[in-house]
Amino acid sequence: MAVEASIADKLTMLWNLQQNDSQLDEIQILKGELPMEVSDLEDEVAGLETRIKKMKAVLKESELEISKMQVTSKEADVNIKRYQKQLEEVKNNREYEALQKEIELAKLDIQLSDKRVREAKGSLDGKKESLMIAEAKFEAKQKELEAKKVELQGVIEKTEGEEKRLHKQSEKLREGIEARLINAYDKTRRTYRNGISVATVERNSCGGCFNNVPPQVHLEIGLHKRVIACEHCGRILVDYSIVNPGAMVEA
Repeated sequence: MAVEASIADKLTMLWNLQQNDSQLDEIQILKGELPMEVSDLEDEVAGLETRIKKMKAVLKESELEISKMQVTSKEADVNIKRYQKQLEEVKNNREYEALQKEIELAKLDIQLSDKRVREAKGSLDGKKESLMIAEAKFEAKQKELEAKKVELQGVIEKTEGEEKRLHKQSEKLREGIEARLINAYDKTRRTYRNGISVATVERNSCGGCFNNVPPQVHLEIGLHKRVIACEHCGRILVDYSIVNPGAMVEA
């Protein structure tokens, strides 16, 4: 039958786990916001790429529409020339007036088509300018993304081995700690940004929140009869003998 670890042993394991996990936290700090920045830039680049494709499709459609309007204008001009030639062969006023009306309508078609072409070209120029801006932004963001990826890869290569070792060590340390304490430890680590769940008592104060630790509580912590948490922040408190095993306890 396995012998249950003493309170001092449990506190020592928790303290060692904290030191190990704090080193992992330092690696994450070294990486900083790079992983998130890379992810955000990838999303932005993908969004710009989709937007540019849509803009190019709209441009193509606009150019096709302009071509159709220009064809309409040319067809009307051809009709005018044909009607003018027919005027030379008319035999009565009725035919003459009918052809003149067709010529006038064809001229109106040309005027309307030309107006629409001018407006469409003006709009097309604006769309082309927007496309150029989007493409320039896309190129800049791509360069920024590549630079961030190189930077992140450099950090990963530098820390990958150490990070794996620390993760493995963390798993090993956790195996020796009962679930109840691990749950409390993890919950407290998630609560605070610095990830400190196990703190020392320094100058009669909690090393995590710096609130006062009453003398009686300080004494109980040194006796190692039970696991004691700070009444203010909930961090598990350990004394000098846990932090520095084998060293002389200060008077």
